[in-house]
Amino acid sequence: MARPAGKQQQVALLVAAAALLLMVPAVVSAVTCGQVAGYLSPCMSYAMGGQGTAPPEACCSGVRSLNSAARTTGDRQAACKCLKQITISMPALKPGIVAGIPGKCGVDIPYPITSSTDCTKVQ
Repeated sequence: MARPAGKQQQVALLVAAAALLLMVPAVVSAVTCGQVAGYLSPCMSYAMGGQGTAPPEACCSGVRSLNSAARTTGDRQAACKCLKQITISMPALKPGIVAGIPGKCGVDIPYPITSSTDCTKVQ
C-alpha cells in the first residue's frame, strides 16, 4: 500500500533536517588563535626575559581581556591550544616567565601554560 504524498514529504523533510544537523560542528569556539596572539603580543618581550621583573600593563590588559573572552569550555580549550602552540613555536620564550604571567597580572587560570599542557582537560 502506498503512503499518502503528504507523509512522504514529511519523511523526506525529516531526513533532510537530520542530515543538516549532522553537518553542523558540535562545538564552535569564539576565541581564535589570531585573537590570542593579538591579546598577548604585548607580553612577548617580557616572556623572552627582556623587560623587567613584572609584565607591562599592556600585557596584563591583554591577559585580562583574553580571560574575559574565554567564557565557555570550548573557548578556554581553544585558547589553551593556541597558548600551547605559541610556546612550542617560539623557543625563545622562557617557560618559567610565561607560566608566571597570569598570576603576576592578577588572573587565575586553572592550568599551566606549557608545551605539555593537556588542553582537553581544561574546563
